[in-house]
Amino acid sequence: MKRIGLIVNPVAGMGGSVGLKGTDGNVEEARRRGAVPHATDRATAALGRLAGKTDLVFITCSGSMGADALKGAGITDFEEVYRYTGESSQADTKNAVKAFLKNGVDLVLFCGGDGTARDVFDITGRDVPLLGIPAGVKMYSAVFAVDPASAADLVQAFDRHRLRDAEVMDVDEDAYRANTLKTRLYGIARTPALAGKTQAAKAVYEEADEERAKAAIAQFVDEIMLRGTLYIIGAGTTTEAIARRLGIKKTLLGVDAVRDRRLVATDCDEKTLLALADKYPDTRIILSPIGAQGFVLGRGNQQISAALVRKVGIKNLIVIATPHKLAEIKHLYIDSGDPDLDREFGDSLQVISGYRIAQRKKIHH
Repeated sequence: MKRIGLIVNPVAGMGGSVGLKGTDGNVEEARRRGAVPHATDRATAALGRLAGKTDLVFITCSGSMGADALKGAGITDFEEVYRYTGESSQADTKNAVKAFLKNGVDLVLFCGGDGTARDVFDITGRDVPLLGIPAGVKMYSAVFAVDPASAADLVQAFDRHRLRDAEVMDVDEDAYRANTLKTRLYGIARTPALAGKTQAAKAVYEEADEERAKAAIAQFVDEIMLRGTLYIIGAGTTTEAIARRLGIKKTLLGVDAVRDRRLVATDCDEKTLLALADKYPDTRIILSPIGAQGFVLGRGNQQISAALVRKVGIKNLIVIATPHKLAEIKHLYIDSGDPDLDREFGDSLQVISGYRIAQRKKIHH
């Protein structure tokens, strides 16, 4: 029997769709902007694939920190070892994991983002492996499954003798909200290993050749931009190069909208983007996958939601990446939160990688 300690951060990822770039310390602001919790749904999606597995024993927390997700997945035979009241906190996460360890869990399965990963790792260290169901805004750490379904596959295949080292990353939330990406290695955890099911830590490329490649991509995209068309431009330094060529100051870690070489809206949330797509029926979305991870959707750009992609159309997505970044990415990943939409992307995407140069890159499903 495998004893799985399940913990859910109920508010993880709430800041993403409303453009907060993170939820730590911003839960009330996220709610004020209309954010809806989705971590329990993400956990339930993973757990639903584990219902009926007789070799798994779940140990968890009360309510929305675990029990609700298990019940939602049809798993009713579990042990509740930690109860909390009010709004769950960082202290609740750590105390719950301590309770798991006292109850001899083999694996801590958590649902949240990088902050939750760090809190769990603070207690487990390298003594007990951990695995994340991705539900945060950024998720730069390598302890996360690529999506909820992959998390379920990893739990089923879990074997203490088949583990890998995985980076837990510390992201400076205040700097991130101020458009500066500052990360450091927080620690090296152990996590289940299964090819293609876990993500890599984000990589940042700064070489001079990268800047030349970004400039070439920006020149080509500038030339193919159509008059009267709205361009929603995702986060990142590659997309920023396009804005710079247009003479526009971009929100580096946010999503902006441009039409006829003029800024229409900056640092947009999902609601704003949907309204703009309604106003301008001819809309394109420009995205760049996260370095080393390969995520086109679902990491750091939740403003570009499944609803927005459906409204604009998959055919109107423009994906860009430098040759170096593409070489470091084995596959692309789509984790929009809508599995049906993810499958509609097919087996590959065309990626603009230079001036009038494009490559087809396989999508991992």
